[in-house]
Amino acid sequence: QVQLVESGGGLVQPGGSLRLSCAASTSIFSFIITAWYRQALGKERELVAHITLGRTNYADSVKGRFTISTNSTEKMIYLEMNSLKPEDTVVYYCNVLAGGTNYWGQGVQVTVSS
Repeated sequence: QVQLVESGGGLVQPGGSLRLSCAASTSIFSFIITAWYRQALGKERELVAHITLGRTNYADSVKGRFTISTNSTEKMIYLEMNSLKPEDTVVYYCNVLAGGTNYWGQGVQVTVSS
């Protein structure tokens, strides 16, 4: 069983930056995939970025602006978000695949507005 707790969301102006954090309850070495998703109200959950077998991949909409990373010592997963746009305003979810099971955090709201 893996528990994930996100933090770092909030209100930021367009062009600003935020760093989302996801604290895992177990060692992240066991994770096959670590990822960030986001979901707007009434829409499907969208994959934003993931690390799979050591490789990072990004959705076209965030490429060059967002960076996913991990800190194995601290058991943390991060999403650094720069040059934020109003359309980035959604709830972001931390996700890992471990032992054949998908685990999700509770979600954190990001609002980009002037």
